[in-house]
Amino acid sequence: MRQGVTPRRRLDGDVSLPGDKSISHRAAILNSLAHGTAVISNYGPGEDCLSTLRCLASLGIDITQTATDQLTLIGSDRELEEPTNVLDAGNSGTTMRLLAGVLAGQQFHSILTGDPSLRSRPMGRIIEPLQSMGAIIHGRGNDTLPPLSILGGPLQGLDYALPVPSAQLKSCLLLAGLSATGKSVIREPTQSRDHTERMLINMGASLTILGDTITVSPSRLKAQNVVIPGDISSGAFWIVAGVVHPDSRLLIRNVGINQTRRGVIDVLRQMGANLHIKNERVEGGEEVGDIYVTSSNLEGIEISGPIIPRVIDELPILAVAACFAKGKTLIRDAGELRLKETDRIRAMGHELNRMGGDLEETADGLVINGPKTLHGAHCSSHGDHRVAMSLAIAGLMATGETVIDGAECTAVSYPQFWEHLESLGGKSYC
Repeated sequence: MRQGVTPRRRLDGDVSLPGDKSISHRAAILNSLAHGTAVISNYGPGEDCLSTLRCLASLGIDITQTATDQLTLIGSDRELEEPTNVLDAGNSGTTMRLLAGVLAGQQFHSILTGDPSLRSRPMGRIIEPLQSMGAIIHGRGNDTLPPLSILGGPLQGLDYALPVPSAQLKSCLLLAGLSATGKSVIREPTQSRDHTERMLINMGASLTILGDTITVSPSRLKAQNVVIPGDISSGAFWIVAGVVHPDSRLLIRNVGINQTRRGVIDVLRQMGANLHIKNERVEGGEEVGDIYVTSSNLEGIEISGPIIPRVIDELPILAVAACFAKGKTLIRDAGELRLKETDRIRAMGHELNRMGGDLEETADGLVINGPKTLHGAHCSSHGDHRVAMSLAIAGLMATGETVIDGAECTAVSYPQFWEHLESLGGKSYC
């Protein structure tokens, strides 16, 4: 799909976001392993989250859609059914990595695959520690790439230091540890998003956290109703639009502002953003608030080190923000961006330069000089939902028309994105 975007003189309004993608995956997977029935409200509508539901249904989980964004799920008490076909995770790395941890402890054989993009993404990080727990798991490329063949069986607990801060790897091993013999100890180099730990504790798991060390023991989970907060990674596009547009007032409602996920807020505040959090509260163990943003004068900064795991998904849209900031913005320590749905470092550098930006690609990030006046251009999404939405916000600020090829990929995480763009004053059309 080809999508056009033209600028608007003013951005004004409010938006309610789709349910948080990370929390949606975990709510469905953990409740599928629990004892009892759970109602999950504001479940993420994107294709990634639907891939998780389809895989769980193939594993025998009874899932009923009771409203537009509400599910009722009956847990298996950790006794899943052997699938009769290959499990397709679509484009979702979270689905594949978390389910691999679950399936490693099940008493049957399963195969996990995905679309061409997912089949090119590295899986050695999960395969190696799962094999050390006793799992029989293999993949292409000398056990580094999908599809994954998993012969489940008895697992032993492990003591493992994560080579990189990764919530997906951490969660995979915690889920495997639920069915292992003895304790599993996971050590993080830097804290990554902690939705899995919060949810496991709420569901009665034997889990303790001491500094950067997480210990989990075999546990029986109790089903838990979950109201999913709005996805801050989706909200980041509107937050950046609001601060870089010269005449804006935007309110983003019911956003998850978990401390391990709100790095985009911290970075933009450091850059000088007029950004305020209102109506802060805790719902289901997660911090939630409404984010109000207005036009701002941004300054370039360095984004590197421990904050990178907390902004990894938002770095493409932060690169857009940096194009409008005074001075140099340096993004470092973000080599993980090259291993996403596409090489996001290369994609954002190439496409924003096409629009008149001044970006230099480095091995693990970008050097961005601003402020620059962007102009409309013919761009590619590179099949990556976050690249597509970031370019749309850049197009909203550019002179003339921006056309984005492959814009349908936004459905992976945010099917209503183009509709919301128009509702906030940004003209878009197919």
